[in-house]
Amino acid sequence: MSEAAVADRPQGDEPMSVDGMTEVKRDPQELALSLQRVERRFHQGEARLDVLRGVNLDLPRGQVQALVGPSGAGKSTLLQIAGLLEHPDSGDVILAGLSCAGLNDAARTRVRREKLGFVYQFHHLLPEFNALENVVLPQMLAGRSRQEASERAMDLLTSLGVGERATHRPARLSGGEQQRVAIARALANRPAVLLADEPTGNLDEETADGVFNMLIKTIRDEGSALLVATHNPDLARRTDGIARLHNGLIEWA
Repeated sequence: MSEAAVADRPQGDEPMSVDGMTEVKRDPQELALSLQRVERRFHQGEARLDVLRGVNLDLPRGQVQALVGPSGAGKSTLLQIAGLLEHPDSGDVILAGLSCAGLNDAARTRVRREKLGFVYQFHHLLPEFNALENVVLPQMLAGRSRQEASERAMDLLTSLGVGERATHRPARLSGGEQQRVAIARALANRPAVLLADEPTGNLDEETADGVFNMLIKTIRDEGSALLVATHNPDLARRTDGIARLHNGLIEWA
């Protein structure tokens, strides 16, 4: 797929203001995430490094896309921008129809909390809480009751194959189990998009294979979307599309 094809957009989309944010109406297929002409550059002394040079990327709901490229290509930078953790120098990030260009920090935090989930190479579970509590906490912070949050957490843990380990703290879980709990936590608030940065990088090959299969299945069951950065070509080939970051632009494999 060419860069021009990725950049194509349906004609006639009308922006609409919603609580100070711009909602972009898209038809026929709603996009969970759209990066539009995203640029990011860094300065090292007098030298300028253009990491992202007008990246366009569309991720429909229910799809899983892999982000690949050599170390230093800008994959983590792109994920940081897509996750509203870093500002692009230009361009727009559109999450579930909402344009995030120009949002203040409070609005970006609200959108990130409501529409995004994150999974990293290390699980970052809270060690003093058990698996169930780690998945319950973000839901309660979002305003859900303990009972509702517990039911949702247990459903996710069960679907990811760690329901029987719900009362165990992270130290008593294997690496694969810890990462499955981290995935459940990331999906707990039903995000439109899950961003994953080398989510199986710390696991052995067999465990990584099982965790990734469950991750893809859960994403599809939840109706969310996944953008996953990985160096593993076998995992990348299982996704719906492979976006290769090269010279600051996306090339589709």
